[in-house]
Amino acid sequence: MMTATGKSVSPDGISTLLSIPKPESPADFPEIILKVTNLEPKGKSYGFDASDGKMKIKAIFSSRLSSEILSGNIQNMSLIRVLDYTVNEIPSKSEKFLIITKCEVVSPEHEEQIRDEVKQEDSEMGMLSKKPKLENEVNSENIKEAKGIFLKPKQEIVSKSAAQIIHEQHGNMAPSARMAMTRRVHPLVSLNPYQGNWTIKVRVTSKGNMRTYKNARGEGCVFNVELTDGDGTQIQATMFNEAAKKFYDRFELGKVYYISKGTLRVANKQFKTVQNDYEMTLNENSEVEEASDEAACIPETKFKFVPIDQLGPYVNSKDLVDVIGIVQSVSPTMSIRRKSNNETVPKRDIVVADETKKTVVVSLWNELATTVGQELHDIADKSPVVAIKSLKVGDFQGISLSTLGKSIVQVNPVISESKKLRNWYDSEGKETSMASVGSGLSPSTKSGGRSMYSDRVSLAHITSNPSLGEDKPAFFSIRAYISFIKPDQVSVSQNEYNKEKRQRITVRATAQVDYAAESKFLLEEISKMRASQ
Repeated sequence: MMTATGKSVSPDGISTLLSIPKPESPADFPEIILKVTNLEPKGKSYGFDASDGKMKIKAIFSSRLSSEILSGNIQNMSLIRVLDYTVNEIPSKSEKFLIITKCEVVSPEHEEQIRDEVKQEDSEMGMLSKKPKLENEVNSENIKEAKGIFLKPKQEIVSKSAAQIIHEQHGNMAPSARMAMTRRVHPLVSLNPYQGNWTIKVRVTSKGNMRTYKNARGEGCVFNVELTDGDGTQIQATMFNEAAKKFYDRFELGKVYYISKGTLRVANKQFKTVQNDYEMTLNENSEVEEASDEAACIPETKFKFVPIDQLGPYVNSKDLVDVIGIVQSVSPTMSIRRKSNNETVPKRDIVVADETKKTVVVSLWNELATTVGQELHDIADKSPVVAIKSLKVGDFQGISLSTLGKSIVQVNPVISESKKLRNWYDSEGKETSMASVGSGLSPSTKSGGRSMYSDRVSLAHITSNPSLGEDKPAFFSIRAYISFIKPDQVSVSQNEYNKEKRQRITVRATAQVDYAAESKFLLEEISKMRASQ
């Protein structure tokens, strides 16, 4: 029997699993549908009897599938599709048993009976051999109770194999459900550039803006999405030109889709934004179908929040961060003119704080400034909680955050971190004095934000080294008094001035003197001097 994908549903599923070596790729063996009976706990796992309608075998679910059983997705009389497995032997009994490491539920509980033609006695179940009866006949007078098993009368018992049941079910289903039944859904972690046909079931957890580009081959458009599967694995998918126009409106943030006929390649580390060795490209021939009935099995947007006081190491790095905080203030919308193309884009700044008692400025750009930014502006007096995914960390005013095209902003999200932050703010946070995370920090290096004390030098350090800053900028902190200001002197390197060379420095951040910290710093310096003498 063939499915819509051209793959056979094996009616001799167990025989197939036991007789052929396990393929290297899950896509290389036929679809195996098994019925679960006698499901019971076995330590941290669950054991059961697996039947394909012709043969029965002892089996056990991997412990990581226990949640599926506890939630009721897998239960007695369920039909499952085997996606990964291991066959082990029991030397003392000279028999084999099946370990299911990955499976997919086809039907949680099925009323029809799968014919059992196993001739051998099952001593463990205490079943007695019986004389053969007519296949579709059960007489109510023959109701018996044997070894604790109660045989109920049925008006009609249709003996069918698992493959027949699947074939009958799949014809009456909606397209998305039919795709789930007839195609083997692959986890993202199993995909590679050398794999053939595959289908994935993923949620769109980030959607970028449509962008235009121009290069030697001409002009075009491109956009990308981030996809997450049921295991939480992520991958970035990119679409160009015709594919971008075809799928831009079809992909909606937060919805679940079946996707097939895409290609994979090794991810460019320079532009990689998710933890995956590969990236996906979809063309105009790729298939994208919404799975409206399958949304519950794919996790929503996952955040990995970084406390505000720990943003320093991310300054000017390629890593993006997620932040959650209480909105302290929201600025009006501003219009910023880009230097690259002279276009004007909207921008709005918000100040957020968290339990570290630090604040940071977050710049919302483009649509985020006019949509969710306006929403925050309207409710700013209520100090809403805001969770933002994929922020770029910059060094403006020491440390600052900016949204990108792929950033996601959620207002008062229903997550545990939001509830915890709200309780803290209502109980003590609103009365706490907050300080900017950028206070006392100078521009960052690869190692993150630097203290105004850890890299402090004297003016003599600069004047005694005429070549300092000649090849590349040098960063440091100075404590000094301003004796003269001339506004037009903004050069950042050595230049000829009044026919002589002078060194100049550019101030990128300032901070008021903290005399307590200064005293502590001076005492430490004196101690070092004494220790060295």
